[in-house]
Amino acid sequence: MRKLMLDQDDHSETHENQKCAGFTILETAIAMLIMFVAVLASVSVFVYAIQNNSNANDRELSMAVAQRQMEQLRSVSFTDASLNATSPSGLHSSLERAGRSYMMVTNIENTNIVNGLPTVKTITLQVAPAGNTVSTVILRAVRVSEQLGPNR
Repeated sequence: MRKLMLDQDDHSETHENQKCAGFTILETAIAMLIMFVAVLASVSVFVYAIQNNSNANDRELSMAVAQRQMEQLRSVSFTDASLNATSPSGLHSSLERAGRSYMMVTNIENTNIVNGLPTVKTITLQVAPAGNTVSTVILRAVRVSEQLGPNR
């Protein structure tokens, strides 16, 4: 009888050890899969943020180039040859600033013609870093001549 009792005690002790043995491989694999999905989601957020920061930097540099060019066009006299009207597709040019290449489209439109001469010029500049159309910047300015109109 005593031997039977010992066998039962050994069996119950083994059963208790199995309950406290820890996680199974399947549970560990599922937990790792869930953690992998969470990490993968956070990596995609970092990639998105890096792309947006890069595009913002490109837009900032494009804006600086466009503003500089616009200031040059605003500083010349109204009748200067650099302010002659362009074709509807504009004047395409490329330039380099701070070691970076930019594509620029300049469009100048003459309006409000008085005595055969324009009195209003609309200047549109479109600047983008070479190879990146996402960061395109468009600036518009209106210049008015200093001559008096016919009603004065």
